[in-house]
Amino acid sequence: QLFDWGWDSHGSSEQQALNVGFHDKCREADRPMTALLVDLKQRGLLEDTLLIWTGEFGRTPMRESREGERKFVGRDHNPHAFTLWMAGGGVRPGMTYGETDDMGYTPAVNPVPLRDFHATLLHLLGFDHEKLFVPFQGLNQKLTTVNPARVIHEVLA
Repeated sequence: QLFDWGWDSHGSSEQQALNVGFHDKCREADRPMTALLVDLKQRGLLEDTLLIWTGEFGRTPMRESREGERKFVGRDHNPHAFTLWMAGGGVRPGMTYGETDDMGYTPAVNPVPLRDFHATLLHLLGFDHEKLFVPFQGLNQKLTTVNPARVIHEVLA
């Protein structure tokens, strides 16, 4: 696993501003991630390697101005809609799945609950999400929660 930090773009400083710090973070991540994808593909390893780039939430479409600062543009956390990308390891290349509303605030077309993403991820790793449990407080809990989860076959190669 690779981790990066500093993506908290509320806009309270230059480093947290979407128009400065966020732009720099994207530039820092773009070339290494591209190089990794190219290298895996050239070596014939991309088909057997699952890459996922995600965060734990998205960003609201509305401008945020913390501490009264107006010179930096930021966005607040949005738990309702976020973007991730996947490559290799059984993922269908070159597609987009799901859409938000016109504001970019809530899912509008093909929403993906986290449990469905987890079911899909487990499927790509060769596991049946219906058969995996973890003991918790004397009960067996499904890894994808108690609500029904589905593998999103539309994103599979």
